[in-house]
Amino acid sequence: MTLSDPIEYWSLSETVRSGIENPFEDAEDVAINRLDSLLKKSIEQQMVSDVPLGAFLSGGIDSSTIVAIMQSLSAERIKTFTIGFHESDYNEANHAKVVAEYLGTDHSELYVTEDDAMKVIPSLNEIYDEPFSDSSQIPTFLVSRLTNQDVTVSLSGDAGDEIFGGYNRYNAAVRLFNQFNKIPKSLRLKLASILKGLPIKAWEQLGRISNIRQPQEKIKKVISIMQSLDMEEAYLNLISHNNSPSNIVIGGNELDTFHHNLHSIADLKNIESKMMYMDMMTYLTDDILVKLDRAAMAVSLETRVPFLNTEVIDFAWRLPINMKIRNNKGKWILREVLKKYMPNKIIDRPKMGFGIPIDKWLRGSLLDWAENLLDDQKLKQQGYFQSALVRNMWKEHLSGKRNHQYELWDILMFQSWLEEKK
Repeated sequence: MTLSDPIEYWSLSETVRSGIENPFEDAEDVAINRLDSLLKKSIEQQMVSDVPLGAFLSGGIDSSTIVAIMQSLSAERIKTFTIGFHESDYNEANHAKVVAEYLGTDHSELYVTEDDAMKVIPSLNEIYDEPFSDSSQIPTFLVSRLTNQDVTVSLSGDAGDEIFGGYNRYNAAVRLFNQFNKIPKSLRLKLASILKGLPIKAWEQLGRISNIRQPQEKIKKVISIMQSLDMEEAYLNLISHNNSPSNIVIGGNELDTFHHNLHSIADLKNIESKMMYMDMMTYLTDDILVKLDRAAMAVSLETRVPFLNTEVIDFAWRLPINMKIRNNKGKWILREVLKKYMPNKIIDRPKMGFGIPIDKWLRGSLLDWAENLLDDQKLKQQGYFQSALVRNMWKEHLSGKRNHQYELWDILMFQSWLEEKK
């Protein structure tokens, strides 16, 4: 090793290994108080600023915890910012407003329309400098721009899901897989095929009856779990927009990626921890943080992520899984910390993702933009995608027969980037 060689100052894999070797064995109240203390320390350090400072607030557990602790440490009202949607299935602004009012923050909100999205799309290639395809990049940019009107630094609640078991796949998916696995494979596949054949209207009706938000996406995930032969395959299906990308990419080959090695993480004995580790190594670093950092820096806003304090992560990986996932809910210990600052009636609500109604927008004001990029002759001439499959997917989406919003957004972001570069 020479003086110029990089030295790793902290390693997630080493942290996980150390957590397994030195598990937390004290009482739960000690763990809650310890996490509260570590988060206060991290947030207090990140609130040091010689420029105006605020925080993103969605009304979820993660951002609410960050903001609640920030407000407890500040003599002045913390400035908070949120994005809302007129489509109720995607709107968290009302929850954020309740949290802001309870904590007494100086709160700002902006409701996003299709027209707002249209104005942002031409800038996405410049902002991300690659065909980046997470449709929540649009509200992330808009909330960053809103925030930068008042402050120069903003704290974010990102990483709470990966560290404390917040994603539904860590809980609901595992339970569903174990239940479906009791059903013979042939019957499972038959049931999945029947569900797949249902039109969107039937899914929406099912959602209304069962009071499920975004029923199409949730049923699609249930189908992918039903079709999976093991939990590793179920995990891959749940995190993938397209389970067979080689079918739609000309000359494409299935790759054995880091994601395919869930079974090899032998040190972690439960599937939930394996998924959390995998998400921290990939989804968090390559999607969530990239999305946040580039969107914010495009408007000269500095963002800070208190959950990524190494002491917080080190402590979290020492905790047993039942301090993260309990009673069919993730982030148990984080909820207990938040109860120190807010009543449970505000905290206890179903988890929502930071998504946008791109499915409806593609049939509305984004239709002409998408149609131009998905033109049959253009696809054939460029030679990257199987044009017939893409056009069929697009037609199914427009007709309402299927919801292909995420698969189409992947292709559209590539097409948009390619057209600009050419």
